[in-house]
Amino acid sequence: MTNFDRRLAARRDELERLYGELYGDGAMLEALEKAMGEAYAARSVALKRLDTARERDADWYRRGNMLGMTMYTDLFAGDLPGLEGKLDYLAEQGVSYLHLMPLLKMPHPDNDGGYAVEDFSQVDPALGTNEDLARLTAAMRRRGMSLCLDFVMNHTADTHAWAMLAKEGRQEYIDRYICFDTPDIPRQMEKTIPDVFPATAPGSFIYVPEMGKYVCSSFHPYQWDLNYRNPAVFNDMVSAMLALANLGVEVLRVDATPYLWKEMGTTCRNLPQVHTIMRMVRLITECVCPGVILKGEVVMAPKELAPYFGTAEKPECHILYNSSTMCTQWSALASGDIRQLKHQLDDLHSLPRHCAFVNYLRCHDDIGWGLNEAFGQSIDQDALLHKIYLYEFYEGSFPGSWARGERYNYDPVTKDARTCGTTASLCGIEKGLAEGDPVQVDMGVRRDLMMHAAMMTMAGLPMLSSGDEIGQLNGYDYHDDPDRREDSRNLHRTAFNWASAAKRTEPGTVQQRLWDGLRQLERIRAEEGCFGPDAWVTTWDSHNDHVLALVRMTEEETLVGLFNFTGQDQTVWLDGMEGPFTDLISGMEGPCIGRTLAPWQYCLCRKD
Repeated sequence: MTNFDRRLAARRDELERLYGELYGDGAMLEALEKAMGEAYAARSVALKRLDTARERDADWYRRGNMLGMTMYTDLFAGDLPGLEGKLDYLAEQGVSYLHLMPLLKMPHPDNDGGYAVEDFSQVDPALGTNEDLARLTAAMRRRGMSLCLDFVMNHTADTHAWAMLAKEGRQEYIDRYICFDTPDIPRQMEKTIPDVFPATAPGSFIYVPEMGKYVCSSFHPYQWDLNYRNPAVFNDMVSAMLALANLGVEVLRVDATPYLWKEMGTTCRNLPQVHTIMRMVRLITECVCPGVILKGEVVMAPKELAPYFGTAEKPECHILYNSSTMCTQWSALASGDIRQLKHQLDDLHSLPRHCAFVNYLRCHDDIGWGLNEAFGQSIDQDALLHKIYLYEFYEGSFPGSWARGERYNYDPVTKDARTCGTTASLCGIEKGLAEGDPVQVDMGVRRDLMMHAAMMTMAGLPMLSSGDEIGQLNGYDYHDDPDRREDSRNLHRTAFNWASAAKRTEPGTVQQRLWDGLRQLERIRAEEGCFGPDAWVTTWDSHNDHVLALVRMTEEETLVGLFNFTGQDQTVWLDGMEGPFTDLISGMEGPCIGRTLAPWQYCLCRKD
């Protein structure tokens, strides 16, 4: 009996039951299991060895030495071979988890940053070949790095082979999308489906004249939503996913996870069938490639996140993005008030142990100001006024703002908007450098490092945005590019500045201060036992609404993180934290009770 046979035998009953509930098609189930067996047989000896090791160490991605980074291949190194040549730089930073933005074959220029996929089986020729990808993942494994790739499960590009055949009238391929002959049902559905991009791509259906049909298109007109009521879609998409795993991809980021199932009279988000699909995907990967983990892209309210983990007995995603904490952290920095952030972290800390998050400050996307409005009201925070304050503050138009960013997706009716910009620019480094003011630059660096320190102390896997380690600033040249100027997210999607990176060893430079500050945090995470997967993590009452207190605790060790979100000295009082502590950042000893923090100071205090 092979390992695949053993794994499938343990999971077959549940997989077949779920498949039957959704599809009731025995022939398609048989075809799926055959494809799974073929994918396992095609898996290399090295990857099978990795699978065995990961089965024995299921918490590998939750350890303190895990450090993520996200980037665009072309912006960082041109293409995949170029990226392979830059792995030593990433190893110097301590990166062990690298998330590359979508790199499968895509139409140009309209591809939504690669999220409109033309061919799920082929690397985009502008970035390399499948062989280049396999060589890259092998080189990464030798350095202890895992590769994460997006798998756009919800939709294809309208230039995908299936879509092209559908346009020709081939019913088999029309059935792979959500299509209607008249606008009646689409218009009815749009009454309950929220717009994803109301300003730039309103509505959820488009008319396709070649087909004479209305096609579901939740995101952009050139992205057609797949019909997961059709088992052929599920089988083929799973096969494409397993093929990527066999190229050495160790983390599959399932894009737009909540959107996978559409139902009349609902928001077409978070429906029960989505969880059936994700549970089946988890079972299938556990059978074929258990060295691979699933990361769900679920940009929803915190209360809607937990179901995507499944249960401890029947899990779905291994990890999820922590987008809510990202926005509440930036809100705390602008307002100097940590109550929303603390409340949101308390909600996350109440989740079961198997729930794990990827924490980050910036990524390829915008900052959406989806704060907890009910809690905001309880602290006299007007939801709309606070949102307006935040996007005005971070675009630099609010009086006294240190930030430099831009609005994204502004809706004049609701006055909703999101924010774009790099961490360094949003923290004030850009403004200080532009004005030749070393004091402003210093404050910007302090804010930047404090924000990273808080993020890296939270429960979960920390992920940097490429360029943050050297303080990369906004790139405004996109305004002059007709293919990019309509999307202000290109403000922070800029080519990596290698000349700036060279300054990371020059004492006193912004690059050196940020690089060394982050490396110190990364070493502490790797060396201290309380950053391991078994640590208990919670917020603590600092008796000061301007200072976030986080406690990480094991049987052997207690560590207290303190983070001043203001430009003034702040004193904290932590009940129950008597005794001597050593600050691992400064080396200073002293109690946590009555400790005073300087503007934007952070401490990681280990109990002696």
